[in-house]
Amino acid sequence: MKYFLAIDLGATSGRTVLSAWDGQRIESREFTRFANPQLPMLGHLFWDLPRLYGEILDALRRVADEGIPLTSIGIDTWGCDFALFGHDGQLLGLPYCYRDSHTDGAVERFFEHYMPAPELYRRTGIQFMPFNSLFQLETLRRNGSTALSAADKILFMPDALSYMLTNRAVCERTVLSTSQLLNVSTGDIDEELLGILQLRRSQFGELVQPGHIVGTLTKQVQDATGLGEVPVVAVAGHDTASAVAAVPAPDDRFAYLSCGTWSLLGIESPKPIISEESFRHNFTNEGGLDGTTRFLKNISGLWLLENCRKEFKDAPSDINQLNALCHTSSFDSIIDPEDPLFAHPLSMTTAIRQYCQRTGQAEPATAADYVRCIFRSLSQRYSQVIQLLRQVGKTDIQRLHVIGGGSLNEHLMQWTADATGLTVVAGPSEGTALGNTLVQIRAAGDVASLAEMRAVVARSVSLRHYQPR
Repeated sequence: MKYFLAIDLGATSGRTVLSAWDGQRIESREFTRFANPQLPMLGHLFWDLPRLYGEILDALRRVADEGIPLTSIGIDTWGCDFALFGHDGQLLGLPYCYRDSHTDGAVERFFEHYMPAPELYRRTGIQFMPFNSLFQLETLRRNGSTALSAADKILFMPDALSYMLTNRAVCERTVLSTSQLLNVSTGDIDEELLGILQLRRSQFGELVQPGHIVGTLTKQVQDATGLGEVPVVAVAGHDTASAVAAVPAPDDRFAYLSCGTWSLLGIESPKPIISEESFRHNFTNEGGLDGTTRFLKNISGLWLLENCRKEFKDAPSDINQLNALCHTSSFDSIIDPEDPLFAHPLSMTTAIRQYCQRTGQAEPATAADYVRCIFRSLSQRYSQVIQLLRQVGKTDIQRLHVIGGGSLNEHLMQWTADATGLTVVAGPSEGTALGNTLVQIRAAGDVASLAEMRAVVARSVSLRHYQPR
């Protein structure tokens, strides 16, 4: 039996998942769970990276206390955000959170002053969102960031934590691909964009593929946790890339939906899809395993419900009971989940009402109205994007595989099947941690291909099927 620890950090919480591998099946259990709150400070939003590092050390101590012989450790996180380190290895301030408003207007400014939109898309194939690393870095440079000026290393979040554990700096391909810095033609960071940002390629670390062994735990970490020289593997560091690796698909005639705070809906492609149509519809090309491309669209997902839930006063606290409220309402208004109103509002319920006012629709009045509106709006948007994927990606989509926590929401899954007309295969709900673990198993030499990894998933988890009504 081999044991692997997946460190899976999301935008609201983090957890570590311990998996046992017998050569055929994976048995996983949540080992630790902890909050990952955005830290408001001096008018900005930051991530408390030292706290996350401390939570990882606590999990490693527990592993040692239980006498578990770890084969390796892997870390996945959300994309785009990064940490800055000085030449002495010290963290230079807290990383900005992608929901901070300091990048408002940054996309338009970049097009006006540096590079037109079509050229930037041709180089990177990435959809334009203000929190892309390119625009964050340009904003920091324009605002005279002292941390950026002093930075010896610029490391994306999973790479930053791997660096803190091993003292080895790398730049993992899948998380780099979210940044809008990766040139799809050269396969590395775009030199002209580096020039615009006044940065050096060496600041980002060696470019590595998923499965690369970054290094082993430093002597300091070993002493602090009681573990030995455990390897840290650069898994598919972007959480969606890890999740897509765990899609239990028997063939390539599928679309995937990573359903959580964000809804990431797309297909797997052997190469980037960059065309006038993909540019017009703002599709993105992000890295996957084995050099594949995740051709997808980012849709604001259950973030809408998560934020409304904080404002509900008389609604059930249990999430399953809250979700079921959608059947107690006949509310028919539909919102566009990608509207800028919903990016970082002070009040999500107010933003939804404002959208309904602006579009001449009835406004929600109860928690049930909001829940129904969100589920119906998401499922309709999924249907629209599926049609665009067929058109732009020129692909035959016969099934929709839904992974992530949202796959447990039977109401949203059935509405999605109805709206898309596709069989929805829901699960695994813990796809990100499972994909993280699979890459570690592959790095250990126990599986050879992506197809084999997906066959392991099909053997290891239970799936739920929803048919259109």
